[in-house]
Amino acid sequence: MNVEVENAIAKNTPWSRVSPAVRQALGNSEQDYDKHVMQYSIRNQLKHRGNLVRRVHRDEKSYYESLLEYSRKHLMLYPYHLSDFIVTQMRVTPFQYYISMMQDIMSQEKSYDCLPNFTAADVLRLLGIGRNQYIELVNMCKSTKSIFSLRKKNLRSVLPPKPVTIAVESWWIVHVGYITETDVKQISPAEKCMVDLLIDEGPQKCGEHDVDVIKALYVRGLVYLDVPIEDNDHIAVPPLEGFVMNCVSGDPLESLLYQIFVSLDERTPVNELSTVLQVEPQLIKNAVSIYCRLGFAHKKNLDRMDLHPSWKTDNPLANSGAISKKIFSDPRSSSDDVDGFICVLHDELEQSDTVIDISADKQAGASTQKEHSPESSPQGALHQTSDPSKGKRIGFLFDSTLTAFLMMGNLSASLKSHAVTMFEVGKISDEILDSFLFELDKVEEQTGEGDAVRYYEHTVALSKTIKFLRNNLELFNPALPLDLVRCEALQNLDADTCRRLLNKNYDLLISMAPLSKEVRPVTGCSPCHLGPPIPEVNSLWFKLFLYNLTRQGPTSVLLTRGSRLKKLPKELLIYEKLTLTNWGHDPSTILSASSLPTVNEFLTYSASMVQAYDLEQEKVFLPFPFDLLKESDRADSLYALECVEILYKELDLSHQCGYITLLCPTPQCSTYTLLDCTFGLPLFDAELNEKICERIVQFGLCEESALRRLTQSSRKLALKLLDFIDSNHGDGSSELSELVPLPTRGLIFSDGKIRNL
Repeated sequence: MNVEVENAIAKNTPWSRVSPAVRQALGNSEQDYDKHVMQYSIRNQLKHRGNLVRRVHRDEKSYYESLLEYSRKHLMLYPYHLSDFIVTQMRVTPFQYYISMMQDIMSQEKSYDCLPNFTAADVLRLLGIGRNQYIELVNMCKSTKSIFSLRKKNLRSVLPPKPVTIAVESWWIVHVGYITETDVKQISPAEKCMVDLLIDEGPQKCGEHDVDVIKALYVRGLVYLDVPIEDNDHIAVPPLEGFVMNCVSGDPLESLLYQIFVSLDERTPVNELSTVLQVEPQLIKNAVSIYCRLGFAHKKNLDRMDLHPSWKTDNPLANSGAISKKIFSDPRSSSDDVDGFICVLHDELEQSDTVIDISADKQAGASTQKEHSPESSPQGALHQTSDPSKGKRIGFLFDSTLTAFLMMGNLSASLKSHAVTMFEVGKISDEILDSFLFELDKVEEQTGEGDAVRYYEHTVALSKTIKFLRNNLELFNPALPLDLVRCEALQNLDADTCRRLLNKNYDLLISMAPLSKEVRPVTGCSPCHLGPPIPEVNSLWFKLFLYNLTRQGPTSVLLTRGSRLKKLPKELLIYEKLTLTNWGHDPSTILSASSLPTVNEFLTYSASMVQAYDLEQEKVFLPFPFDLLKESDRADSLYALECVEILYKELDLSHQCGYITLLCPTPQCSTYTLLDCTFGLPLFDAELNEKICERIVQFGLCEESALRRLTQSSRKLALKLLDFIDSNHGDGSSELSELVPLPTRGLIFSDGKIRNL
C-alpha cells in the first residue's frame, strides 16, 4: 500500500479531503480508497468506532468478524483493546481465539515455529501449550488410525477444555463479559454476587475483590480483564520470563512492540515515549498493556490500595513458558550465530520445555548485592551510588554476536534469561545490571583452548567493561549509570526516531569492538560516540582506505557483485591460504588452490573481498589512545612503525578508543603488516579490554574538551572516507545515504597502491 495512502487513512481523512497525490495514486477511484481503508483497519486491528472504517463498513459486528478472521489466519495476538465489543457482543474470548488458531495450524500440520513470538507467549500463558506440548498433541493425533484425526472437529477434543491458571495483578480492571441465564445458574453464589456487582456498578479493580472468584469467572469466560495504562505511568522491564523465541511476522503491532521494547525505560512516562517514537499515544498504551499482561513488564508507580484478604494468600503462578535456549553454531560469523541460535533452540525445546525461574536467583542476587555494590567493586571509592532515575546515561552498544556467546557457553539458566532479554528487548537497563553482573561473575573459569574459553573470555571482559563504565567518577562527575543496548534493535527504528531516543537518554555511546559486519553503527554528532563514526567505517571500504592511507597492508582484491574471475590475480598465487569476506558478513579462510569456485559463487549474490592472509595467522593488537612520542621511544616498540604513526595523525587516535591490528611476519612478508583499525571496546580479549579502559581514563576521553575534539575528528574521518569511496566507487556516494555504497568496479591493493582490476 502506498505510504501516502496509509498516512491519509491513519489520519482519518475522508475521500472528499484527500490530497491530489493520493487521488492520483488510486486512479481517482473512491472505491479503491474504501477498499484500502478496510484493509488497513483490519491489518492494524483498529476500532470500528471513531475511525474512518466506520464510514466505509457500517456493520460493526461484520467488521470485527472479518478482523478476527484475518488476525487468526495471520497468527496475530488477540486484539485485547477491542474486548469491549468482541467479548461482550460476540463472546469471543482470548481462550476461544487461540483454541481456533491452534486447530487451524494443527489441521494444516504446521510447525510450532510458525507462531510469532508474542502470540506463542500468549498461547503458552492461556493454553499451557509450548513447543513440547504442541509436538505431543500432533503426534497423538497422527498416531490414531483414523485418517480424519487432524480435522478440526477431532482436534478440539485433545486441546485444553479451559484456560490454565493465569497471573492477575491487583491494579487490573475486571469487566463483565457475555453472560446468559444458563451461565448464571451454573456459577457459585460468590461468583453471582461478583457478576451482579459488575452489572450494577460497572468495572472494578481486581485488588478490591476476591481474586479466586475473579479467576473462576475468567476461566468460565464470563468476565474479561483490562490492563489499564495511563499517560504518566512508568514501566520497568525485568529479565524476560515466559518468552518464546520462534519467529517474527512483521505485522504492525508486533513491529511496534519491538520498537517500544528497546525504547522503554523506568524514567520515561508513557506519554513522553509517544513523543519520542512519534506514535499515537493510544497505540503506545495498547502495546505496553500487552507487555504487562504477558508479564514482560510491570508498572512502577502503583497507587496504594486496600487489598481484599484473598490477595494476601494468593500466590499467582509465574508466567510459565519456554525461555528460549539459543545456542549458536559458529561464533565467527554473526549470521551463522543467529541461524545456529534458532536451530539448536528448536532441537533442545523438542526434548524439554525449559522454564527459567529466576526468582531464587534474584533473592541470591539481593543477598550478595554488596559484592557488586559501588563500595566493594574494584574501583572502590570511584563508584558511588547515583540516582539512575535522573539525568542521562552511558550507552554501551553491542550486537547479537555477544548474546550468542552468552547462550553458547551453557553458563547458567539465569544468565540465559538475561541473554534472551538482551536479544529480544534489545536492552539491559542500569536497574537490572546488578543481577546481570552477579550472574556474569558466577561463571566458572575455563582453561585450555576452544570455544568454551572464547565464551568465558567474553563474559570476563563484559563484566569488567560494565564495572568500568558504570558510575565511574573518573569518567564523569557526577558519575553516570549504564545501559547495554543492542545495535540491531536500534535499526528497527527509523533514523530520526533513533536519534531522538539516543539524545534523550545518553551523554556518551561506546561500541563493542569489533561490531559484526551485518550491523549498521549509529551515526550523528550527538551523543558523542566512541566507536565507528559512520557505517562505512564498519565496511570493507575502510580497510582499503587504511591501506591507501598508509601505503601498507595485505594484498587485497575487492570484487563487484555479478563479476566472475577466470583466474586469481597473480599477486595472490604465492599464498597457500586466503581470507574471503562476503559484503556485510564476517570473514572466512579458504585454500588458494580451490578458491576460484568459492569466490565466484559468492560473487553471484554479493560483492566480496579476497585478502592475502590466513585468519589463524598470529596478530598483534595495539590499544589506543596513546602518546606517540612516549610509545615510539620504547625499544622495539611497534608504535614506531610508519603505518601506526600515519594512523595516529590522520585518524586522531588520541581522542578515540580501540585497537590497531597488525599481522605478524611470515615467510612471504618479513615485517609487521597493517590489517585493520577498530574503534570501540573489545570483548574478545580481557587484557586488551583492560588496557583500553585504563587509557580512556589516562587520556581523559570523557572530558568535555576531549568529546568536542572527538566530534571534530569523527567528522573529518567521515569526510575523508566518503571522499575515498566516491573516488573509487564509480557512481558517487552520498553522506546521507542509508546504505553503504557497493563497489561498481574491481579494485586491487598491492605494493602500496590501489588500482583497477
